[in-house]
Amino acid sequence: PPRRRRCPNTDKQMKYVAAYLLAVLGGNATPDAASVSAILGAAGVEVDSTRLDALISELAGKNLDEVIASGRGKLSSVPTGGAAAAPAAGAAATSAAA
Repeated sequence: PPRRRRCPNTDKQMKYVAAYLLAVLGGNATPDAASVSAILGAAGVEVDSTRLDALISELAGKNLDEVIASGRGKLSSVPTGGAAAAPAAGAAATSAAA
């Protein structure tokens, strides 16, 4: 199969999201730009303040658990192609073992 190209902008944005999530996991319920920037800097990432400020403003005042749950709900409607085959294979293996 052909190699899938990665979107460089998505990769960069995910670093910001990951740093935000690390700050939350570390006990900071509402990380600010300085907190996220410190995490990114510790990882050697050059911080784009425009991108970081956009993330902080997008998540300001939102419950992160609700944001994640909303995203999961959106992903559940995306067809994945191979997802239906996995349970069928598992059922066949269970039947064969019995």
